[in-house]
Amino acid sequence: MARTTWCILRNAIARDHRRFRTLKIVEASDSSLLVVLGDTISEEVQERVISLFHALAKLREPRIRNLHPAYASLLIDFDPRKSSHNELAKLAEKLARTRRPRQQRKPRIVEIPACYDAAFAPDLLDIAKHTKKSPEEVIALHSSATYRVCFLGFSPGFAYLSGLPEALQVPRLDTPRKSVKAGTVAIAGNQAAVYPVDSPGGWRLIGRTPVQMFNPAAIPPSRLTPGDVVRFVPIDRGQFETMSGTISEKMSNKMSGAMRPH
Repeated sequence: MARTTWCILRNAIARDHRRFRTLKIVEASDSSLLVVLGDTISEEVQERVISLFHALAKLREPRIRNLHPAYASLLIDFDPRKSSHNELAKLAEKLARTRRPRQQRKPRIVEIPACYDAAFAPDLLDIAKHTKKSPEEVIALHSSATYRVCFLGFSPGFAYLSGLPEALQVPRLDTPRKSVKAGTVAIAGNQAAVYPVDSPGGWRLIGRTPVQMFNPAAIPPSRLTPGDVVRFVPIDRGQFETMSGTISEKMSNKMSGAMRPH
């Protein structure tokens, strides 16, 4: 009797709170599973999240509909007609146990051209004042740092980047702007980002890239993916206009080609 009770208790714990060190897996909804890989925001925990994200994505598992990484967790959205919480929990736990993040995956390096011209940087002077640095020092610090894509959220293709120098950490705006242009480079708190589409936003704006960060017609639609390493490369206004024109021309030619009869 005691053994039966223990088996029931053990199975319940395994189903609802599977743990491996700091690993915890819980049912988030009738078709999703939340894998918690740590209780702090750190590079080590983020590495575990990204590693599990890529390991699951690489399987191309038909039971999984989507994966949503965050700073310390991964949400697995699945088809309840094809799998159960317990089956996917076992799979996630197995991958989390066996993966050695740094040895298994080499991060992709993405360089993003960024123009810090005053026309694109309405908050640059305020940031300089807040950090007690010159605008040139702010730009140099921002563009010399190496960033990491932690996860995508807020809007399609919006990548949250860690790695912002501590000297540049400033609070968000008290009142968010109603509209921020796509391609705008921004910082807030200890994070950096590039707005992928026109949208409201409360981050501090310090530049703009001519590169399209999100294209729903592309595969994949987002230029950045969790785990990527990002570097901002400063360009002047002339280079920005040239690159913008080149990109627009390429898109126009592509659309014209798609409209021609075959």
